[in-house]
Amino acid sequence: MRLSVRSPRVQDGLVVVVALLLTAFYVWAGGGGFALDDAWIHQTYARNLGLYGEWAFVRGVPSAASTSPLYTILLAAGYVLGVPFTLWTHGLGATALAGIGLLAIRLARRLTGPRSLAPLAAGLACVGSWHLIWAAASGMETALFAMWTLALILLAWREIDAQRPRPWLRAVVFGAAAALTMLTRPEGLLLTGLCGLALLMAHPRRSLRVMLGWLLLAGGVWLLFMLPYFVSNLQLAGSLLPGTNAAKVVALSVRYELPLHMRFAQIASAMFAGAQLLLLPGVVVYSFRFLRIPHRSSSSALFLVPIIWALALPALYSLWMPFWEQHGRYVIPAIPSLVVTGVIGSYWLLKRVQRQSVM
Repeated sequence: MRLSVRSPRVQDGLVVVVALLLTAFYVWAGGGGFALDDAWIHQTYARNLGLYGEWAFVRGVPSAASTSPLYTILLAAGYVLGVPFTLWTHGLGATALAGIGLLAIRLARRLTGPRSLAPLAAGLACVGSWHLIWAAASGMETALFAMWTLALILLAWREIDAQRPRPWLRAVVFGAAAALTMLTRPEGLLLTGLCGLALLMAHPRRSLRVMLGWLLLAGGVWLLFMLPYFVSNLQLAGSLLPGTNAAKVVALSVRYELPLHMRFAQIASAMFAGAQLLLLPGVVVYSFRFLRIPHRSSSSALFLVPIIWALALPALYSLWMPFWEQHGRYVIPAIPSLVVTGVIGSYWLLKRVQRQSVM
């Protein structure tokens, strides 16, 4: 049986292998440890949870300082199983990077066709992005959160296919995925809101009333998943979300004197510090295609979600916490959306140039 790079299975396999190899190489080149102290904070919480069943940084003193409870639980599983913590953590990062690549393939395939090479290019561009490789090897939740963002966008895009069976089950899945996204990073609430608003605007091939019911069901599932987390935070910290970034906000207070557009430029520029800068024309082509009135359809709002997300996340941090050090790690989760749309737009641009040259 002859294999082809146009085969979906071959594309998936290539992306997974490249993701694992690049993460392993980066970990080896970096000495096998973690670059940031925040990664060790995660390990402390995970060790106390996995070995002693305590949600605490200091044993015997319960606290709600983890902004990524899902990641803490996944790390704790390694302690329960007795796997060396560095191996388990880097394995989770490599798996998340591979997941990003696989989801990128499926998003690109949605708009470029099953036999195109653009999906493979999108997957490889994501797993080959140095920001995302660094995130996978950093010991932080960044790569996992980036993976969830693509999963949530893909689940929203699936609703364009009104003929797909069991729409209410898909609402349950979307609500659960939205909760897991937010349990990885609080900013997941922003993307969930963007997806929900786009679905409400598009209500693809359904009445507005049916789409509203779908979203209410998804929201109920989301709340069911999030309720234990909210209750725990209220008991331990007196708020729905932990205030672990308060110290950073105070330390960065001098930056609020900068104009908002300068803060945004500083944060957003960190996202383009790499080869993804070459995809910027593709991002513009992609955006223009769904903004143009002649081509606009009910689903255009959904297809614009990755672009809006890539703008909204740095905008959020420009307003809330203008932190652009450490490769702009807080906005790295928006990079896969930029890469995927950039590859799709570049593919369309090349096809147009090819058609014009033939003529």
